[in-house]
This record gives sequence, C-alpha cells and structure tokens, in this order.
Amino acid sequence: MPVEATGSQQLLKDINRMALVRHLCAKPGQSRADLATAVGLTKSTVSALVRDLVAEGWLEEREVVATGDLGRRPTPLFIDPARLLLLGAEVDIDSARVVATSLTGEVKAHAVASHGPGKSAKASIASLATALLKLRRQFDATQHRIIGIGVGLPGGVDEAEGFLHFAPNLGWSEVPVGALLREKFAGTALADVPLFVQNEADVAALGELEFNPSPLTDPLLYVSINQGVGAGVIVGCRLLTGHRGFAGEVGHIVLQLGGPQCSCGRSGCAEALIGPRAMLRSLPGSETEGLNEIRARLAAGHAGQTAAVRQAGEYLGVLLNNLAAAYDPACIVVGGAAVELGDAFLQPALQTLAGYAAAARLAPPTVRVSSFGSDAVAIGAAALARYRLTRPLISTAAMDAVAREAA
Repeated sequence: MPVEATGSQQLLKDINRMALVRHLCAKPGQSRADLATAVGLTKSTVSALVRDLVAEGWLEEREVVATGDLGRRPTPLFIDPARLLLLGAEVDIDSARVVATSLTGEVKAHAVASHGPGKSAKASIASLATALLKLRRQFDATQHRIIGIGVGLPGGVDEAEGFLHFAPNLGWSEVPVGALLREKFAGTALADVPLFVQNEADVAALGELEFNPSPLTDPLLYVSINQGVGAGVIVGCRLLTGHRGFAGEVGHIVLQLGGPQCSCGRSGCAEALIGPRAMLRSLPGSETEGLNEIRARLAAGHAGQTAAVRQAGEYLGVLLNNLAAAYDPACIVVGGAAVELGDAFLQPALQTLAGYAAAARLAPPTVRVSSFGSDAVAIGAAALARYRLTRPLISTAAMDAVAREAA
C-alpha cells in the first residue's frame, strides 16, 4: 500500500478516535450506540475504536445503574480521569508554575520553580525543564502516562516552530523555546512526549474551552492582566493566532495618544494604562513594587492607591468595550494576577463597559472571572496539549504536512 494512502488511513482513524474522545468530554456517559449516532460512524467501527481507547487509557467503562427496565442496558463511557496525564507550565518574570492534570482538567500535582528576575532565557528554560521532569517523577510510570506538554509564554509565539519572538516583560527575543526544552528532555521520560508552546492568554482561553465548556461561550475572549496585558481569542472552537502569532496582543492597542510609555516602546498602550505599573506610577518611589503592595495599600484605605486602581479599572473597561465591538463575543473571561485585586479594580471596568453599551443601546457582553485562579495559564497550557492532540486536522503537525504537500 502506498505510504500516502497508509498515512491518510491513519489520519482518518485518528480523526474518528478523537471525535469520540471530544464528544465524551462534552457529554460524558454516552453509550457506544449514542456515540455512533452522534459522530456518524457505524456501531462496529465505534466499538472497535472504543476498545482501543479503553485499552490505551483514554476512556473507561462504568457500571450500569439499575433502572428496573427490561433488557440489556447500554454501558456508559467516560473519559478516564486517572491513567493519561497532561503537563502544563506558565513562564513568568521570576518563576515557572507547573501542573499535571487529568484529561478533563483536574489538577493532580503542581509546583512553582523560582528562577529569579533577570535570568537569561536559556537558564530560565533549563529551570522549567527541571521542574517538569521533577513533576513527572511524582507519578508511577506503570500507572500513568504523560501524553502531552504545553507551555504558556508572555509574548508572541510561533507555535508550529516552538519559537518565542518577543516577550518585553521578560526581556527575551527570538528564543527557540521548544528546541531548548527538547534538548533538556533528551534521554529522559519526557523525551518523546508531544510538546506545544503558545502565548499565555491563548492557552488560558483554551483552558476555558477545553476544561470549562459551554455552548454559550463562543466566540470567547480571555483577557489576561499580569505585568502585561494580553487576550486569547476563540471563534468556532478555533484559536485565532494570527499570521505571525501576535493575534491577541491587546496590551499594545493604543488607548491614549501621548500616554505613558509601554514596555514595547509605544506610548499610551493598554498595558501602560491597566497593568500593575500603571497602578503604581502616580505613587512616588513605588514603580518597582508589585501587586502585594497594591493589595496592602487598598486594604489600608490608601486614597491615592485606590484612585490609581480605579483609573486602571476604567481603562480596562475601555479595552473590553473595544474588544466587544471588534469580536462581538458571547463571553469575556478576565484572568491574571491583577484580578486578585477584586472589586476595587473590576467594578470600575464593568461600570465603564456598561456605560458604553447603554450609550449604544446594547446589552453589555457577559463578563466573568476565570474559574482557574492563579493556575489559569498553567492549566490552560495543559489544555493546549489536549486541544492539539484531540484535533488532528488542526494540529501543528497536520498543518505542516499540508504546507509541505502544497509546496
């Protein structure tokens, strides 16, 4: 049989297998007959695929609950929550947060590895690799298998190449993150595990899509507010990355002509008006302080700090209005460390957004806070791995293959 035909058959099988997995992620407890109807395959094909998926650890069968009805009751199928694991990581300015999750997003283990601010990209990535390998060793290899690794980075990323173009808050540019991690994983238990690298807001958005699904959240915008400000955009269950991987860099949308200088070199960017540095700029000697200091001042009733946080929140409302106008989202999810400031920051944003909507005689978009808290990016990075592994047609490997054939 020609190699091309063999490859096409394997891709078709992978597509069908993962269609079953995705359907059970969204609607657990379906029977084989239910799945056959839902995905348009024959019952015999579904039975064969399910048998393999159960053996590999993707799915599990559970006991049928007695109902008193006559006849043989179908066996319900669920995503197996134990055997297959995903690793996710967030790279921040001075640390890396890593998690191991089940296929449905339950955190099985987590850790924070400090590398300190100002470390080189290579040293920080070496620290990240060490943290991921240490996390892997917490699990018995005979009982658990790591099937994918995701990494969220604060900057523009070429996912297909695993390449970070520019991360201003890290001071990194043109870093082959994927290749550096692969080098550190060589000869280890993670050497052959599929690795995916993407922007931090993009992976956090995927965390909401994969692990917190709802038919009422598409299109979905995830706005991440840490030292930087970014957004992940999902339309039709597809992640919008842009031509160069820079889609969603909303922190560098200019909101104020002649405004304060941003880390990117522009002036008046959203990041320079909304992020923690903006909340501290008007307070003498405070620009090097972080969110803990802001939180402490708010708790103490510091008038200047309260006003600065409110103004940053109002600019967040302006940004949310602009994004709502551009994308007409069903839901906007707000996450990141700054969200921990609570109502002092978020209420001005929501009030500003509602004011713009009322002026246009529109209902404001639904806005909620991320349900994953400080782990949102790390969990989202694990979700990135599930997203790519369970969608063979839009995996980076498949896209590369299509590009090669077109050439």
